[in-house]
Amino acid sequence: MARSSRQKEKLLYLQKIMLEKTDENHALTINEIKELLAQYDIHTERKALYDDLQILETFGLDICRTRSTTVRYFVGSRDFEIPELKLLVDAIQSSKFITHKKSLKLIKKLEGLVSENDGKQLQREVYVTNRVKTLNEQIYYNVDDIHNAISDNRKISFKYYKWEVDFSGRQKIIKTERREGKTYSVSPWALCWDDENYYLVAYDSDAGIIKHYRVDKMEGIRISDKPRDGSQIFEKFNLAHYAKSVFSMFGGEECEVKLSVENDLIGVIVDRFGSDVYIVRESDSSFLITVKVMLSPQFYAWLFGLGPKVRMLTPKRAVDEYKDKISELNALYSG
Repeated sequence: MARSSRQKEKLLYLQKIMLEKTDENHALTINEIKELLAQYDIHTERKALYDDLQILETFGLDICRTRSTTVRYFVGSRDFEIPELKLLVDAIQSSKFITHKKSLKLIKKLEGLVSENDGKQLQREVYVTNRVKTLNEQIYYNVDDIHNAISDNRKISFKYYKWEVDFSGRQKIIKTERREGKTYSVSPWALCWDDENYYLVAYDSDAGIIKHYRVDKMEGIRISDKPRDGSQIFEKFNLAHYAKSVFSMFGGEECEVKLSVENDLIGVIVDRFGSDVYIVRESDSSFLITVKVMLSPQFYAWLFGLGPKVRMLTPKRAVDEYKDKISELNALYSG
């Protein structure tokens, strides 16, 4: 490539060098910058470099200077600070719905937002390796398709999968289609994050009810030409309240239950139902709370995990069902 053409690219490569090679702890002298530019076959004079750095600073790049025996230059503030990027990396690492492969790619892209030296602080792939991750590489595109369908007010269709144990021949875990491979058709209204998984909250026109689906178990999503149904229901729908009542997104009959809770578990109640929940004093050591939940095995498991410090008082049918489940467990282990 001709020298003049390279000179036209000089500002771009200078910006690249400053962003990749410098930070608060790693500054470059003019001579060092000249040497790095020469690696791209770009040769320049010191005075021209001063002008170029001034142009980048005027453009908005935070060019800082530090002086010891000589003047050194580095990029100061950036769009993201290291602590912010570490939070994003931790969120990616802990997200079950993002596959191992996609996690590493995302973290690599985040490294590009800081200098090479600062980027090393984000290279903590060992934590990604040992985490439980989804196996569905299409989840990125699933989420995008669902957002587009919601924005365009369209229904979607998809195949829905589940995990099963195959005992024929070599025992293994296999993925099979639900409903014998029948295509699901629903009206998407919201995406919900719960228990480290992504869920689609949608209206099922055939059943006439709201349902939710694990996004990582959806494949072959197609956006329909048909407009969504269920607008009247979702006008009054509160996603936050829905997420509070559904435990680990396992559905069931919605029911209003009254609980007696010891005072030292108030934090657990706030974590589950929010700080705006209404409580009534029961005694010096306990309070009463009435909340709407979906009666499901996951709700009873949550209740059981809190032990004798939480007691369900009403409704009687829910209390009786809970007692039956405890009796079943007791019989299982007493045998």
